[in-house]
Amino acid sequence: MKLYGYWRSSAAYRVRIALNIKQLSAQQVSVHLVNNGGEQHSQAYHQLNPQHLVPTLVDDGIEGELNLSQSLAIIEYLEEKYPEEALLPSNIEHRAIVRGMAQAIACEIHPLDNLRVLQYLVKDMGVSDADKMRWYQHWITVGFTALEAQLSQYSGRFCFGDTPSLADICLVPQVYNAKRFNVPLDDFPNIVRIDTACNQLAAFADAAPEQQHDAS
Repeated sequence: MKLYGYWRSSAAYRVRIALNIKQLSAQQVSVHLVNNGGEQHSQAYHQLNPQHLVPTLVDDGIEGELNLSQSLAIIEYLEEKYPEEALLPSNIEHRAIVRGMAQAIACEIHPLDNLRVLQYLVKDMGVSDADKMRWYQHWITVGFTALEAQLSQYSGRFCFGDTPSLADICLVPQVYNAKRFNVPLDDFPNIVRIDTACNQLAAFADAAPEQQHDAS
């Protein structure tokens, strides 16, 4: 397998964690999202991922080489193909809860604070850097407030019980970004506690942005 990603990409970070939990190896290929106007916009990368986003996972499928995009789809693919070290509970109701928490982060919080959205706010909408930060912090705070309430109901050591799941895989990169942009986390004790527990595990720590070969 090959994983095309960027060291600071939250979505690529999720997939790296999933690969580590499942003890799967993948060649890491850097797609720098800033240099040269963004390498994700190159013609070569367009052939792999017409969305011009990372990550892209390249794997051998039944009908030949398979290019997969969107981090949650990639992780669900890995979960189905390599079921050992499961990332979802065995119970159908519990799986739905975990997927809901994961999607609340990956589909509600992250898209509003993604690089291309922030670039559009500044370059096309003329938003100041200060207002961009207010935008970023607002949407993380809104999302984390709702998630904190869910964690009060369902969490153990991790987001759902005492085993890392897809929800934790999504949470840790989002907390990393929140800290990077100085989002106050005092009102989210469960989120902070779970993030700390996750990062004590090698699968999470080794996937951290600063540990990647293209970190700069």
